[in-house]
Amino acid sequence: MSRIQRLDDVLIAQIAAGEVVERPASALKELLENALDAQASDIAVTLEQGGVKRIRVEDNGLGMAAEDLPLALAAHATSKIRSLGDLETVSSLGFRGEALASMAAVAEVTIISRTRDASRAFTIRGQAGRVDAVSPAARDPGTTIVVADLFSETPARRKFLKSEATEYAHCDELMHRLALAYPQVAFRLAHQGRTQRHWPVSSLELRVRSVLGEDFVGAALPLEEQVAGLKVQGWVARPTYSRASRDTQYLFVNGRFVRDKLVAHAIRQAYQDVLHHQRHPAYVLFLDMDPAAVDVNVHPAKTEVRFRDSQAVHRFMFQSLSKALAGTAPGREAEPAQARTFYAPQTGWDARPPLQQTLAMREPDAFHAALFGPLSEPRREGPDVAAATAPQEGEAPPLGYALAQLHGIYILAQNRQGLVLVDMHAAHERILYERLKAALNRQELQSQPLLIPVSLKVERGDVAAAETHAGALARLGLELAVLGPETLAVRALPALLAEEGAEALARNILSELRQYGTTRLLIERQDELLATMACHGAVRANRQLTLPEMNALLRDMERIDRSDQCNHGRPTWRQITLSELDRLFMRGQ
Repeated sequence: MSRIQRLDDVLIAQIAAGEVVERPASALKELLENALDAQASDIAVTLEQGGVKRIRVEDNGLGMAAEDLPLALAAHATSKIRSLGDLETVSSLGFRGEALASMAAVAEVTIISRTRDASRAFTIRGQAGRVDAVSPAARDPGTTIVVADLFSETPARRKFLKSEATEYAHCDELMHRLALAYPQVAFRLAHQGRTQRHWPVSSLELRVRSVLGEDFVGAALPLEEQVAGLKVQGWVARPTYSRASRDTQYLFVNGRFVRDKLVAHAIRQAYQDVLHHQRHPAYVLFLDMDPAAVDVNVHPAKTEVRFRDSQAVHRFMFQSLSKALAGTAPGREAEPAQARTFYAPQTGWDARPPLQQTLAMREPDAFHAALFGPLSEPRREGPDVAAATAPQEGEAPPLGYALAQLHGIYILAQNRQGLVLVDMHAAHERILYERLKAALNRQELQSQPLLIPVSLKVERGDVAAAETHAGALARLGLELAVLGPETLAVRALPALLAEEGAEALARNILSELRQYGTTRLLIERQDELLATMACHGAVRANRQLTLPEMNALLRDMERIDRSDQCNHGRPTWRQITLSELDRLFMRGQ
């Protein structure tokens, strides 16, 4: 007798169900996506015991005819694709034809549906491979699906479910995602007979406000960019709104919520030098592109995608977010960095210390000259400090005018809104850092040949990546030579990084190139060095500043990119309004 046996059809279905239905939230996701594909504008969800006992989804969509109901519970039966061509350009949320059949293999599934032109509704019930006959029922046009006793047919799977509260929390989070993606649809959620959520039809802005709250909206920067068939819009939170977890990260690709490592990497890099330590950014982003340019058929759960041109997507997302975050300065929206100019007051706080640090870090003389002027000539003076920073009639600047210095650490300033508190070291550190980066970017990134090239054994894919991206790496000052099918040599490094571990750096860069199709490690390593220089060069605590010097610092904060945070993501200034001061002293009460 053969040791290889064909599996029973019911067992096959129960095994396959494990990929689609992991917990109540994954079953609910499939039901809600079907309702949205059916053009529903009103969807009501009722849960019992976190969805383990019962999930009920009612919608006012197109509905299903009586003859379609048996096929709805059959595996790999769908109305959404017909051919491979349809699969390659799929625009619906569901398309695999697995969900309802998978649920019926591990639970009791009842469908009641009526099309908009039908005189009555019909119902069907399926469980563990058994499907009852279609029979008449009563309901308005649309569809109701009830999934009862999830995993009752596979008790071993049921043991892996978490507590009722945990399973409900996963369902609630799913509702948040779909509510954000479809503001034109009303959603209701009830649990154990009590209404928990109700989001009526609204604009996207109002939906974001109702789902994520006033705190997120108050910290959010609008973003909208479009280029070469790619469009992204939404909101990214200021770095000061960073989170301890990734609970406020929503990315939608063509209306589908996804978790994508490539886009997440691009976003993380955009926040690189404005985010505090291990904190996580918050965002709601909608990325739209040609459906043929993205593969959504990567995993049955459909939360992963694959981009045809991953490098272009990565670059587009990074640049779009970087542009939005560059506008985090007092009283200024995002604008191209090259459109802004900076000046250096002729006295005091930003004169020679950073130059001395630069010399200590072996910066090329051309770099010094670009930032500070030639060493042998007097430094080029900016506008007169007193004239530029004294109070003028008319519109006051966003950070107002300095009043005093507190404990040698903070600057107190007055603006139209009230009192401004500035951490002078953190603010000056950001100003110096951005100036150093701008000066470096104006120069050719100098490459320093190694006296003895560093040879390293790598995988064939690394060799291919080095050859493919040789031109881009050379422009960043890194030269890699191919010595063999699995051997590379590092012949030159950027001048700033000449003492870095050449082998470790090259391996990390090649790893990024293979994984994301792009790398910013060289830029990041140089930025880390510049950040250190800026930190050491910034004005220290207990340094007494004159009023003109303080005002000059405020004006530079208003001009510089990302000046709301220091290089480590800490805030550089805070506004205390007159109304807040009045409440402190109970004025008008």
